Amino acid sequence: MLDFWSRFVHRDMIRRKTSRFHPLVETYEVLSSASVEDLWRKVVDLADVSWHPLLTKTNVPYGLIPKPGLIYQAVGRLFPISMHIFVERVQPGELLSVRILAIPGLEERVTYRIESTLCGTQVSYSVTLKGWLSPLVWSVIRPYAARVAQDLAHAVEQERVLPPGHRSKFIRPASPDLLGFVLMLSFGHLLASNALA
Repeated sequence: MLDFWSRFVHRDMIRRKTSRFHPLVETYEVLSSASVEDLWRKVVDLADVSWHPLLTKTNVPYGLIPKPGLIYQAVGRLFPISMHIFVERVQPGELLSVRILAIPGLEERVTYRIESTLCGTQVSYSVTLKGWLSPLVWSVIRPYAARVAQDLAHAVEQERVLPPGHRSKFIRPASPDLLGFVLMLSFGHLLASNALA
């Protein structure tokens, strides 16, 4: 009887542990006056992330077309750490899906989708976070993730109104590096305490 009870309790504890960390999924959409072609060109230009609220630079050479299986590196704006990005799916002119591996305990999948509608071009940005660190990271990056689709559309629309000789990179406010530094320290503390436990 005691053996049955210990198996039941153990199974219940496993169920609770796995159910605690449900993936966090969010999709943000915006309508743009820019064409599908112009927006798609900006999405697949992995070398230029000057418009992106979460990325500051990549190691992708200009002109490289993303294809499934491509792995490249990027540096975040909020957390000044290098992350590996794996291109999972590409449907030219429609969809780009990547997986981002930044720190242990966190996996992020991002999907850009562009489609033409009667009201304009719809840009959607979907984020899926998995791992035990996902609630903490999501609480920090959520306001910035909510701006990705809007900033993408704004950058492309801004390029359309400027003359070709006067186009400049999309300017955005400086990111809070101090916050990123503090969060990196707290992540390091969390990882160290878990390693010792």
